[in-house]
Amino acid sequence: MPTRHRLLAVAVAVLWGVNFVAIDASLAQFPPMLLVALRFTVIAVPTVLLVPWPRVPVRWWLLYGAGFGVLQFLFLYAGMAAGMPAGLASLVLQCSAPFTVVLGAALLRERLRGRQVVGVAIAVVGLAVVGRERWDAAGLGPFLLVVAGGLGWAFGNLGNRLAVASNPEVKPLHLVLWMSVVPPLPMLAVSLLVEGPSEIANGFSTLGTRTGALAIAGLAYTVLLGTLLGSGLWTALMARHPAGRVAPYSMLVPVVGITAAWLLLGEMPTPVELAGSALVVGGVLWASTRGGRLARSRLSAPRPRTAATRTRASRAAPPTTPR
Repeated sequence: MPTRHRLLAVAVAVLWGVNFVAIDASLAQFPPMLLVALRFTVIAVPTVLLVPWPRVPVRWWLLYGAGFGVLQFLFLYAGMAAGMPAGLASLVLQCSAPFTVVLGAALLRERLRGRQVVGVAIAVVGLAVVGRERWDAAGLGPFLLVVAGGLGWAFGNLGNRLAVASNPEVKPLHLVLWMSVVPPLPMLAVSLLVEGPSEIANGFSTLGTRTGALAIAGLAYTVLLGTLLGSGLWTALMARHPAGRVAPYSMLVPVVGITAAWLLLGEMPTPVELAGSALVVGGVLWASTRGGRLARSRLSAPRPRTAATRTRASRAAPPTTPR
């Protein structure tokens, strides 16, 4: 990857890490289910009007939207509203990676490598360490809610993968934008049933306060910078480079999230939480990369072919027919 693209990947990780602080600001004003509906409504309306349909099977589009848009953010926002610190939420949500590996093997019959099994095991140990510490600090409920959000993200990953496989020519950014059309109506219905009209009205009645202004700023950041700009840059990088070179940069997200929450919100993780966080990041990174020798062989430039080599290859190759 060129240096400029590496810097863009780092910038995306920064945008996504700070996004958790923006969510925390919005949750101070709006109830969590309503906030999820607002977040995706702002994106869904212009998407329906301006963005072409990505031409993928509706079932995979719904699975992508239900997992990534509804379940992930329903449980993430609920967990943060219940007391999960923003910085640790950015870390615990990384459990989506081992969940995706396990679900891919169980439902799509994808082959598990030994390296992936070890990485998943390390990440699970790290999550257990963080969960035990959170249990002592603020109860286990908020932690489990964020873990459920990571599971929802994993199901969304499967839907995304199946949708792209059904139409390799689909534009990934169009698919991301159309995913946002799925959550608004179900999340608004859940908000009406769980949070009630009075709590929804309270969220809008005090927008003129400082808390309300910060909530609107946080929502704008989440939509414009966290989702549109961040996802747009990430999609462009994934389209230009192998996934194995781009994906590891996502491991910077919890590092940025924990640092931003410490600097802006005064959240200071305990040494045990930091140790568990390191295990999660290390396990996910280990599972998502190949062994050093194989990685070098895949990334090294091909050897120049000599005339003799080309002659031998042409003699060995079977005749081709025009299509």
